[in-house]
This record gives sequence, C-alpha cells and structure tokens, in this order.
Amino acid sequence: MEPLQLKQAFKEIFDTEPILIKSPGRINIIGEHTDYNGGLVMPAAINKAVYVAISKRDDSEIHLFSESYQEKYTGHFSSVKKSETAWANYILGVVDGFLKRDLTLSGFNLYIYGDVPLGAGLSSSAAIECATAYALAQLNELSVAKMDLALIAQKAEHEFAGVNCGIMDQFASVFGKADYAMMLDCRSLKHEYIPLKLDGYKLVLLNTNVKHSLSDSAYNDRRAQCEQGVAWVKAHHPSVEFLRDVSEDMLLTHVQPQNNEVYTKCSFIVAEIERVKKAAAALKDGDLKELGRLMLETHEGLSKAYEVSCKELDFLVDQVKEVDEVLGARMMGGGFGGCTINIVKDEAIEELIEKVSKLYNEQFGLSLSAYVVQTGNGSEVINL
Repeated sequence: MEPLQLKQAFKEIFDTEPILIKSPGRINIIGEHTDYNGGLVMPAAINKAVYVAISKRDDSEIHLFSESYQEKYTGHFSSVKKSETAWANYILGVVDGFLKRDLTLSGFNLYIYGDVPLGAGLSSSAAIECATAYALAQLNELSVAKMDLALIAQKAEHEFAGVNCGIMDQFASVFGKADYAMMLDCRSLKHEYIPLKLDGYKLVLLNTNVKHSLSDSAYNDRRAQCEQGVAWVKAHHPSVEFLRDVSEDMLLTHVQPQNNEVYTKCSFIVAEIERVKKAAAALKDGDLKELGRLMLETHEGLSKAYEVSCKELDFLVDQVKEVDEVLGARMMGGGFGGCTINIVKDEAIEELIEKVSKLYNEQFGLSLSAYVVQTGNGSEVINL
C-alpha cells in the first residue's frame, strides 16, 4: 500500500484528512544480548516500516483500524487499559504513556498499515509504538524529545505487550538515518552515527521461519547468569553495575572459580561489547571484510558459548561462511529462530538465495524467506 492509498483508505473510513507518519523496523549489525548488560549495540533502521494515518476527533474517543487484521477498535481516554484486541495494545500503551506524563491529547482516528515482516525479528512492534508516539506528538503539537518518544514506546511494550525489552528497538525506529548504523550505549543512552557504506554489497536477511519455545526461558536464564556474574565481581569491585564494567581478568578471578557455565556466558558478553567497538572502527575505515569477520565471530560465540542459536540458524550460517561473495553472517536477535543477517555481493544475491533456500528445504522441510534490506530514516512525517 502506497502512502496515497493509505490516505484514501483512511478517508473512506473516517471521512477526514489525515497526517501520515512512518516508523521503520530495524536490524542489528552487531552487539547481541549486550543491551541488558549495559553494553553497546549497533542497530540500523531499514526500508520496511509501519505507516500511520491519524486525525483529531472532537470528543475523547479513540478509533483505530488495522489494515492487516481488517479490524476496528474503539476506546475512550477515561479508561485506557489492556485490550483483548492484541494489535491495539501497542497503540493503547503509547496513549497511556502520554497520559501518565500529563500530556494533553485530543480524541483521534488512526489507521495502521505495515510492511515489516512479522516474526522475523525486525521489531514490527517497536515500529507500531514509535509511529503512534510520533503521530500523537505531531497531531497535538507537543514538543516531546525524540528520546522520550522512544522511552514512551518502550514502556508501552513492557506494560501493554508484556515484553521486557531493552531500548534498542524503539531507539532505532525513532533515530534511524539512511546510510548509517548507530552505536548506542545502552547505559548512558548516548549514541553515535556510524557510516554504513556497502559499496557493491547488500544486507540480506534469511528467515528460518521457526521460533523454538526455548527462547523465553533461555532468555531469562541468560539474564540471570549475567546478573550472577556481576554480583560475584561486585563483591570485590563495588563500583561494578553491569557486565559492561567487567574485564575478562575480573571474570577469570572472581567468576570462573565459582561456576564455569556462568563464566562462559559472561565472557561472551564482555567480548561482544569489544566487538561492537571494533566493528565501529572497521566501518569508519570502510573495512567491510573486517566487519564480516567480526559478525562470524559473534555467531560462533552466540552458538557455542552463549548457546542461543539453533540448528536452523547454524545451518544457514554454515552454508554461506565459505562463500567468497559473502563477507559475514550471523544469527540476529534473541535466538532460537528468526533471521540470519548476511553481507552479500550484489551480483551473487539471487543465486545465493536460490541455492540456500533449496538446501534448507531439503534439510528441514521448511521454506526460507529472504529479504534484501537497505538502511532508512527513523520516524518522520510523510509529505505527499
């Protein structure tokens, strides 16, 4: 659906002129599971987004329509709470966040449409939340800082969607910039734009189309193991708050003697935070080969040390890591399914997707989805 079609569809339902907003999905170049450890991540917004058309009402009602679900939702400011309508909760959570900050909103009509693939780990939920937050600020002429929009969106995810996510997804959706990745410090929330010049190469996502049920419990286990490692180090170094503050030497001295499993998990995180810094330096030097090497190193660590990969993800990385036209590949996201992210030479993309799809289907009896993505801008108004 083009923006003009979205505007037309909105007018057919609500009979008024809307403002149009878009907020993108995101990828993460490197820096996995580092966010909840106060570490560094390197997301980039992509050219797949959630689009919102919105207009004011002269009452205190909320009227929503989802293009994907072909479903309406109606609510009222006097009782904004979690709904049985799952998709509406991402929007209602943002409304709740505005109201809790004593920001004055008018009633509104909102039509939502997106082309961010669902379940692929590209943060479609963050894109919905950020599009809504940006739209409400624009509609009501509120001067809310971009970081506050991201924080309101994150809180909506926590409280209305029940997912205790870090800030990376919402941050990337709001702050994205075409041709750049962003190195975000998850502790201070400071960020730096890093040029992502992929001359002759593209980012290709290969979606396993699986999500193993282990993902939630393993995520909680990893967080607990990281927190345990920090507690053991903190007993000797009181200033330590996160694994971000911990060195490999500290882990060898204070964690490995207590529990080798906890040591291995913490050691991966400490190394991964360093890899993000190295990746930023490589991109500033235009060294895509080094970035690719670091990505493969990350995958090896996520698979063998941190143990959040799965046979499908490992298979996809194994199929491409010896291919000359592929500079790097790794699993992306929480793990146990979702996508691999690959840096592939332009002219090799089509053949690679075809070949790997066939092998994947033969091995697992599953279809592979492939997306060639480019970097894009963060939340913005669409002027037709």
